[in-house]
Amino acid sequence: MDNGLVQVTLSNPEGEVIGIKYNEIDNVLETQNEEDNRGYWDVVWYEPEKQGSYDKLIATDFKVIMQDENQVEVSFTRTWNISLRGSLAPLNVDKRYIMRRGVSGFYFYAIMERKEGWPDVDMDQIRTVFKLQQNKFHFMAISNDRQRIMPMPEDRATGQPLAYPEAVLLTDPINPDLRGEVDDKYQYSSEDKDIRVHGWISSDPPVGFWMITPSDEFRSGGPNKQDLTSHVGPVVLSMFTSTHYAGKEINTEFRNGEPWKKVFGPALVYLNSVSSEEKPLNLWEDAKRQMMVEVRKWPYNFPESVDFPKRNQRGGVFGQLRVHDRYISNRLMWADSAYVGLAAPGGVGSWERDSKGYQFWTKANKRGYFSIKNVRQGDYNLYAWIPGIVGDYKYSANITVRAGSNINLGVLVYEPPRKGPTLWEIGIPDRSAAEFFVPDPYPTLANQLYTNHPEKFRQYGLWERYVDLYRNDDLEYTVGDSYHAKDWFFAHVTRDVGNRTYKPTTWRIIFELKHLNNNGHYTLQLALASATDSDLHVRFNNPNADPPHFATGTIGKDNAIARHGIHGLYRLYSIDVPSVLLNRGRNTIYLTQSRSRSPFQGVLYDYIRLEGPPRT
Repeated sequence: MDNGLVQVTLSNPEGEVIGIKYNEIDNVLETQNEEDNRGYWDVVWYEPEKQGSYDKLIATDFKVIMQDENQVEVSFTRTWNISLRGSLAPLNVDKRYIMRRGVSGFYFYAIMERKEGWPDVDMDQIRTVFKLQQNKFHFMAISNDRQRIMPMPEDRATGQPLAYPEAVLLTDPINPDLRGEVDDKYQYSSEDKDIRVHGWISSDPPVGFWMITPSDEFRSGGPNKQDLTSHVGPVVLSMFTSTHYAGKEINTEFRNGEPWKKVFGPALVYLNSVSSEEKPLNLWEDAKRQMMVEVRKWPYNFPESVDFPKRNQRGGVFGQLRVHDRYISNRLMWADSAYVGLAAPGGVGSWERDSKGYQFWTKANKRGYFSIKNVRQGDYNLYAWIPGIVGDYKYSANITVRAGSNINLGVLVYEPPRKGPTLWEIGIPDRSAAEFFVPDPYPTLANQLYTNHPEKFRQYGLWERYVDLYRNDDLEYTVGDSYHAKDWFFAHVTRDVGNRTYKPTTWRIIFELKHLNNNGHYTLQLALASATDSDLHVRFNNPNADPPHFATGTIGKDNAIARHGIHGLYRLYSIDVPSVLLNRGRNTIYLTQSRSRSPFQGVLYDYIRLEGPPRT
């Protein structure tokens, strides 16, 4: 495909991108790689109880869908049948590529389908991968404040592997300025809502290669789910679904012959260039401008597949969300900056674990007004969560969106979990542990990008700093004693006692009750921002209570501690506290993370609040 700006070579009938000619570069993709290891789709899949494997979705048939002087669209398809069971993911696949006049790049999307009665299957990941010329693309940009010269693949090969896979200490890099830094692809993860444009810059010639994703509707887990972007290779990813920062709870899992069909994309591979006299970073600024152009054009009107609805085949939902919490205000409050979305029907908060359906999210204004546009036809629930307010909102009725509909839901009222007045609180209910104390990394294990950076939590090895700060005893937090969120370590981790042995840790919250209502029940609202193979035990004034007064049971495969995330899946526990467990005067809550096989087990707290008995 060639539009005079970019020439793209695709393998026939496999449907892989084997060459991209642009400006002075005959192929921006890595020509040292085999042709099937340059630009491709893949799926990580397995039948239940079997080993996972990669399926690169190799097509068997090629077809030109349309071509004229303004556009060409081509299709590479593969049809599954029972004779392929065990060797290929049970999916029918239609990979599409589009080139348009005047666009410096190409669009791509795929339609994946399961027929009713097909075998059970799990799919941990669906993505596209582009591997660029190693000798040209050295500078990576994923946001305005996350840009840097990156190591080479050889640097990782000669480096020192660290405690968690993917993390390497650069001991003898080709660029000596990088010696002593840590490289880990998960340090460059972002929330889906922020993964709009990312990529690489070549300085000679000055050329940019960018992945532009104008919509999240086909991604999984909602706007705040984190995923990979670009990393050493140089590699550019478009992650459509994954278990990253969530574990198997968000898996695309099909059972009992469930049918399914979904369109992933389109996204845009965009290439740009500047003259040798201009600053190479102008390429990043141009890529951002192009991203905004693509966002305004969404949903595109040019894909030929009937499975991708145009704007006039979609609908919308709007309204206002307000909050009623009588212990904060007698009046309804605005749901300031609420995240409001439509996703598959399910339970409260189920959107965070959904990866099969489409999701459509927006951010309300300061008065809680929201408008969700360009929604595919279908049945949805409306969900929301509000920064600063605990819990999840779900609208009571199913919402059916039809082409051309614009549904006004009016004023919706969320009543967050609440039993009584706030006696004290720790943290901010925003589904993140970012407000708590995040230590500096060891100087020998730093990534210089994150020095004095708001996302300092992306540094490697921060879990090891806990024992440096609390050598002889675990964290103790005294409420009302001039303590604040920065006195709370960001991760409740295990204690390293040497010889690869770890033990549980118990944190203590000390507080005073001047008055104790002996006839009432208190409530501890405990919100977690993440959990990894943890079992959190809660005890009141008796560290040896057996069984504990509350236990979460084993929860979480988020891996947010090891993979430098500050949140994973959200969990909220409203814990009943009979007054007999409390004292007038001094009280202590003991929080024990009881599982301790590795340094990566633990929880990230979002918010803790003790409520008094309800007022009559």
